[in-house]
Amino acid sequence: MCARSKNSTDHPKVIDRPFDRAVLAKARAITDRYKIILECEDGLWYGHGLEMPTAFGDGATPQAAVADTREALVTVVAYLLETGQPPPAPAREGKRSVQVNVRLTCEEKVRLETKAKAKGFRGLSEFIRTSALAEK
Repeated sequence: MCARSKNSTDHPKVIDRPFDRAVLAKARAITDRYKIILECEDGLWYGHGLEMPTAFGDGATPQAAVADTREALVTVVAYLLETGQPPPAPAREGKRSVQVNVRLTCEEKVRLETKAKAKGFRGLSEFIRTSALAEK
């Protein structure tokens, strides 16, 4: 048996009742716009949410894996809604909520800013994002 930390509880919080129908309906409406990533391994299909990569599902077919993954996403989002936590925005909305920090030398920063201004960008972030994600 594993030892528990001093801060752990003997009885973890368990959801022992169904979610309210209105909460589930709202969770379904949100997760219907989430993207699901599918992979096939050894003949079985596995899925996870792009917006919530720790919500998993599986199935014998791609359709079954999507349905199972969608239910996992609905459960997580319903829990978040019930506890007053905001669920992630659907990726397709394009809301930028993740920040990436890049360390540059002073010279690199000046060179990038010069190129950005020469190409008409107002800021370095937009220049880097556009340059790196440009489709060819």
